[in-house]
Amino acid sequence: MKNLVKINKNLIVLAAVLLTACGKKDNTEETASDSTAIESPIANLTAKQIQNIGIVTAPMEQKTFSTILKVSGKIDVPPQNLISVSVPMGGYLKSTHLIPGMFVRKGESIAVIEDQQYIQLQQDFLTTQSKISFLENEFQRQKELNQSKATSDKVFQQAEMELKTQRILVKSLAEKLKLAGINPDKLTENNISKSINIYSPINGYVSKVNVNIGKYISNTEVMFELVNTSDIHLALKIFEKDLDKLSIGQKVTAYTNTHPDKKYPCEILLIGKSLSEERNTDVHCHFEAYDKALIPGTYMNAEIAINNAKAYVLPEDAIVRFENKHYVFVKKSETQFEMVEVQIGNTEKGLTEIIKTENLNNQTFVVKGAYSLLMSLKNKSEE
Repeated sequence: MKNLVKINKNLIVLAAVLLTACGKKDNTEETASDSTAIESPIANLTAKQIQNIGIVTAPMEQKTFSTILKVSGKIDVPPQNLISVSVPMGGYLKSTHLIPGMFVRKGESIAVIEDQQYIQLQQDFLTTQSKISFLENEFQRQKELNQSKATSDKVFQQAEMELKTQRILVKSLAEKLKLAGINPDKLTENNISKSINIYSPINGYVSKVNVNIGKYISNTEVMFELVNTSDIHLALKIFEKDLDKLSIGQKVTAYTNTHPDKKYPCEILLIGKSLSEERNTDVHCHFEAYDKALIPGTYMNAEIAINNAKAYVLPEDAIVRFENKHYVFVKKSETQFEMVEVQIGNTEKGLTEIIKTENLNNQTFVVKGAYSLLMSLKNKSEE
């Protein structure tokens, strides 16, 4: 029994030792995982170390820098090229051949609408028109009688008023016929019809079909939406900080996400004058050549060449990348260098643009040996 108790005590002690060892191992692993973080951005070197690394320093330069501004936007069309087709007086859709994507020409019949109100409208016009001939003769007769004092002025004025009233009514009915697509000049009692044709007002493509055969279309309902793509343009979103780099007539190269190798040359046509809450505005570009594959609403990327732009630059070797950020080393003294985060722009001919240089002017930077300094800071943090 005593031996059994002794064994149990030994097991308890052994378990405690194992738990303590595991705890130490976990702490060691946690420290190692944090060892990649840089504790201090200051690198202190001896003159001998600077010579061995081959550190070279130089100030930041301002040069004429041909940069590429990369932006995005979508294909758009002017409001006058977007057409909503409706029926001013309503009716039942008898027939149409339109489907989305179909091309239609201006003046082409795109739908047939029928309703009894069109019969009534034509009847009223022809009936009123026939009365005018009688009223004109009556007015002329009353005028002659009034001149010879054979009839009163009142009778003559009534004849005159009735003729004017009917002429106004005929004119009003003629305008309604035109609104319905019926030519009043060609309307006779022999060609009264219960249906009217709807004609395309533009050359363009069908973007939407909102109706079906047999449906009653009210005068406020949009049947079809047409778009004239001959004047499509590219609307780009440009942020406030880049607006002063753009001008009317500037060249733009656009491409889609699906076919990035196919380039579409454009030209800046209009620059917006108001900013959104996101501090950007629309810049409209005209395509130099029309491509029917370009559909309104398609998202596109674009590159704008900013020529002869002044920019502060450093050699590519002066910039190091660490934890998805970019840094440079600023010389604080002959043997001390500080790692500072920077925002970079485009790179051209071995030089990289530095953005937002307010706190970096008149400073001296490490242009050779920057990565060696970064490694020294990492190694120091791991010690």
